[in-house]
Amino acid sequence: MAKTAAKTTEAQADVTPIAATNAEVETTTAATHTHHADSDKPEISIEKKLLALYSLQQIDSQIDRIRIVRGELPLEVEDLEDEIAGLETRVDNHIQEVESIEKQLHDKQISIKDCQALIKRYEEQQNNVRNNREYDALTKEIEFQSLEIQLAEKRIREFTAQLTVRKEEIEEAQNVLTERRNDLDVKRNELADIVTETELEEKSLIHKSEEQQSFIEERLLIAYKRIRKNARNGLAVVSVERDACGGCFSAIPPQRQLDIKLHKKIIVCEYCGRILVDKELADAFTI
Repeated sequence: MAKTAAKTTEAQADVTPIAATNAEVETTTAATHTHHADSDKPEISIEKKLLALYSLQQIDSQIDRIRIVRGELPLEVEDLEDEIAGLETRVDNHIQEVESIEKQLHDKQISIKDCQALIKRYEEQQNNVRNNREYDALTKEIEFQSLEIQLAEKRIREFTAQLTVRKEEIEEAQNVLTERRNDLDVKRNELADIVTETELEEKSLIHKSEEQQSFIEERLLIAYKRIRKNARNGLAVVSVERDACGGCFSAIPPQRQLDIKLHKKIIVCEYCGRILVDKELADAFTI
């Protein structure tokens, strides 16, 4: 009992709620019968519908396997591209900061020269003053320019330190950038090799999948896609294996197995909501 309960819990966590899926498939089947009752076309048997769904599932599963082979490479390539773009932006920002600091540094150096030139002129003027008041005024100007020089020299030291830090950050970011670009080249080559090996097969299978979908009525196809989307392994149609659901491995009662073999209606697993087909029908499938 505990084992069955555990399987039930796992199956319920694997796909969408069972009641909704069952109701959807049953509604689809009922609607199909109504549609064909009013149509002159011969009704497609449940067995053929199940075979079409199982065939589609097998084709889609092969496409899934091809994409699994690629693994996380497409995401890794995308992540590396994003990281490289971020590093390039950071380097560009640092370069702009360096240019701005260098300009401020240059301005302060020019400012010091201007102050020195003024001091020299004021000192020459002191030799030609007519009174102490003019002398004191020139002395104050000389002191002010001296203070300006000291302040400019302080700013130059600060800018120089900032410049050193920014240049180190640029060098570090560029080293990381070079590594990431190399990593990206490797990942792109790996992905290109895998895509080259599987591209033709994948395109062929996608074409077969689209062709197979054209043989399945719309409502049933929508139900199939919804179940498949919410199943972790992408299985919406499974066969009965060893008296159990091939998707969640929950035991199927003998009477329900008999109903599945009779192909009178589309039956879904009571635990995971997947569409069930019998082993004989599954063995008849070929791509």
